Amino acid sequence: MNDRTVAPRPAGTGTTGARGGVPAARPDSEAPIPPTTEADQKTHVRPGDRIFAGLATGSGIFIVVLIAAIGVFLLLQAIPSLALDKVNFLTSREWSTSDVNNMRYGILDLLLVTVVSSAFALVIAMPIALGIALFLTQYAPRRLARPFAYIIDLLAAVPSIIFGLWGLLVLGPVLTPIGEWLTSSLGWIPLFAKGNVSIELGGTIFTAGIVLAVMILPIITAVSREVFDRTPVTHVEGAIALGATKWEVVRTTVLPFGKAGYVSASMLGLGRALGETIALTIILSGTGAAFAWSLFDGGATFASKIALAAPEFNDPRTAGAYIAAGLVLFVLTFGVNALARSIVAGHKEYE
Repeated sequence: MNDRTVAPRPAGTGTTGARGGVPAARPDSEAPIPPTTEADQKTHVRPGDRIFAGLATGSGIFIVVLIAAIGVFLLLQAIPSLALDKVNFLTSREWSTSDVNNMRYGILDLLLVTVVSSAFALVIAMPIALGIALFLTQYAPRRLARPFAYIIDLLAAVPSIIFGLWGLLVLGPVLTPIGEWLTSSLGWIPLFAKGNVSIELGGTIFTAGIVLAVMILPIITAVSREVFDRTPVTHVEGAIALGATKWEVVRTTVLPFGKAGYVSASMLGLGRALGETIALTIILSGTGAAFAWSLFDGGATFASKIALAAPEFNDPRTAGAYIAAGLVLFVLTFGVNALARSIVAGHKEYE
C-alpha cells in the first residue's frame, strides 16, 4: 500500500539532460562550426590563387593601358599635321598631302564610303546570319548542325586577300549584269544611280559590300548561334505544352531571349567591316570624284586609303595626315564595339 508508482522520467531530464525544461547541451562532436570571416579567407589563400589573380588583374590592366596608349600615340602624331591642314578636316572632301606647305585634306568622303559599304554589308549579312543560326539551333539535326557550323566558322579563317581577289576577279563580273539592271531600272533612287566608276570593272561599293557581308557572316552567325542555344529549356517546353508550333516557339521564346545578343553580334560584325583593309584595297577603284551616295561609286575607306598611301610615309607631316584619319577610324570602331557591349550588359541572362 505504501509502494509509490514512479512515473517515467521524460527524456532529456536526467543528469545529462537539461534541467527546468532547458534542452540538453549537444556533444562536442556536434558543436557548430564557426563562420569563416573574410580575414580568414585572405589568410588561407594559396600561392597559386595569388599568382593567378595577379596575372588576370595585370592582363586586364595591360589591355586598358595599351588601348589608351594607342589612342594617345595617334593623337600626338596627328596634331602637328592637323595644324598644317588648310581645309576643315571633318567636312572637306579634298585629299592632297603631297605638298607639305599646302596640305589640304578632309575625311568626309572616307567616312561616307566606310560607313555606307559597312552598313550595306550589315544589311545583307544580318538576315542570312539569323536564318543560319536559327536553322543550326532549332531545326537541323545534331549530326548535321555540328559539321555545318564548322563550315561557317571556317569562313573566318580565309585570308582577306583571298576575299579581295575573289571579289574583284570572280564576283565582280557576275554582278555586272545585276548592277546594270539596277542602274537602269532603279537609277532614280540615289543608292542605285550610275556611279563615278565603271560597273564592268567591278570596283564599286556594291561589290565591296557583298564581299564584306561574306566576311562578317561567321562572326554574327557564331555569336547568335551561341545566344539562341542558351534559351531556357523551360521556356521552350512551356510553349510546346501550350500547343505552339515550331515557328511559334522560335517567335515567342528564342527570338525574344536572343534579340539583344543578336544585335550585339551584328555590331561586332559592323566593327569588323569598318576596319577591313586588304580586301577593300583590292576591290575598290580609286577615283577623284566625290562620293555621290551611290552603291556603284568607287572611292576609298579609311583603312584602304592608309594602306595605299604607305609609300608616302617618309615625311612625318604627310604620315600625320593619314594617322589623323586612322584616329577617326579608331574612335569609330571603338564606339561601335562599346555599343555592342552596352547592349549585352543590360541583360543579366548573358552575364
